[in-house]
Amino acid sequence: MPKAKTNKGIKKRFKVTKNGKVLFHKAGRGHLLSKKSSKRRRHLRKKKMASPADAERIKKLLGY
Repeated sequence: MPKAKTNKGIKKRFKVTKNGKVLFHKAGRGHLLSKKSSKRRRHLRKKKMASPADAERIKKLLGY
């Protein structure tokens, strides 16, 4: 059986922590930021944790 390949798109968007949690950045921070409130922009800077169901799928694509 061939080796499982890492999905490169997933690799660029998600990070797995030491404890196995999956982190990602929220959408909406790319452009058109002037119309968004400072509170909204500040919250978009933070990383978010993926839900357990999504985390399982993401880890599979990352090769964990």
